[in-house]
Amino acid sequence: MRQSRRRTNPFKILFLLAIAAFLVYVNLTVEPLSPTLFVASPTATTSAETYLAQAENLASQGKYSLALAEYQKAIMADPQNAALYLAAAKLNIYSGDYEKAIENAGNAILLNPKSSMGEAIQGFAQGMLGDYLDSESSLNRAIELDSSNATAYAYMSIVLSQKVINGEEVLGDLDQAIEASRNAQSIAPDALETHWARGNVLEITSNYEDAVAELEQAVSMNANISELHIALGRNYRYLDENDKAVEEYTRANALNPSDSYPETLIARTYANIGEYGKAIQYAQQAVDDDPEDPYMYGNLGTMYKKNYQFGEAILMLKLAIRGGTNQNGVVVEGIPLSNNARVVEYYYTYGLALMELGYCSEAVDIAQSLLQSVNNDEVATYNANYIIENCYQKMNDLQMLKLPTPTMIPTWTPQPSSTPTLEPTPEITETAQP
Repeated sequence: MRQSRRRTNPFKILFLLAIAAFLVYVNLTVEPLSPTLFVASPTATTSAETYLAQAENLASQGKYSLALAEYQKAIMADPQNAALYLAAAKLNIYSGDYEKAIENAGNAILLNPKSSMGEAIQGFAQGMLGDYLDSESSLNRAIELDSSNATAYAYMSIVLSQKVINGEEVLGDLDQAIEASRNAQSIAPDALETHWARGNVLEITSNYEDAVAELEQAVSMNANISELHIALGRNYRYLDENDKAVEEYTRANALNPSDSYPETLIARTYANIGEYGKAIQYAQQAVDDDPEDPYMYGNLGTMYKKNYQFGEAILMLKLAIRGGTNQNGVVVEGIPLSNNARVVEYYYTYGLALMELGYCSEAVDIAQSLLQSVNNDEVATYNANYIIENCYQKMNDLQMLKLPTPTMIPTWTPQPSSTPTLEPTPEITETAQP
């Protein structure tokens, strides 16, 4: 039952000692200089500079959405780098995303409170969103921080010009816009923003041919800015070059398809030359892009009215003026009557459309509101008086014929219809506005 004992092999012992010595050697000399043996090396982290280079390359090709994605990666790799936020914010400006531009510029300012460019970009974006008080404060701060910042002066000029174009200027805005554009020109005469600013100033001073030249120069430097094409299109319209205007608005729409403004301008351009079918088509697309904006319904309603589609015009204009819920359940806030020329147009057009279909109670209410609130507007006053006179005549005719007066405003869904052969309503209309 006992097992015999095996004899020890001296060569095996020497072999094991040799292996042990080798491992000690590796541990003392090789290991400190190399990664852990048999363990995968960590993946190399891409630097912010690499993402930045990719972003700049994509931006130079006009691929702004892809470029912004790379800027975001760069920011994640180096979140304390204010320059990255500024680069992204400027690209937000070019792509028309002003809210995001404010966010990125604000982050840059948080990291560097003395960033003149951060204040300039933030101020420009605020102005393009209609926040003029904060915009001018930011732009003045940018100039205080760096009086040689040509971009800040150019942005100031563009924002002030925009106020004038939109009919929201106050005393002194025109002169300040001119002065700011000249300051930009003296510092950086060949900069894109300088040409942009000069083009806008020349527009608001009615020098449309010179404005076109400046804006064309800006577009030649960067053809991927939607707002530049819109500005150029406006000036072509002033020169009655409607085909070129539509072309520029179409380019703007292609660059920023979610923006309803270029489609609105295309609609107005077609209406200006009597192509109301096309005008309605583009105005409807603008509504689809921005179904909460009452101005889009006002614009569409105006196009329907011009095409003698009074029922459809009433529906759209009522939604613009009174507010309500559209056919898809979207809530629309109504536009109060003001001195804004476009708003006044919506009101008297609504009144005229109501009058045409005999809804005189509502039509007269609209007319009286116009006479009380904007009696200094000759176009509105004429149309308001025309509505009242014709409505009284219609009501007298109905009473003589012992017919009821229509009171229920239609609630059907607008449908395309052929243009009826009616004589045009003898109304005064405003000079076409871009």
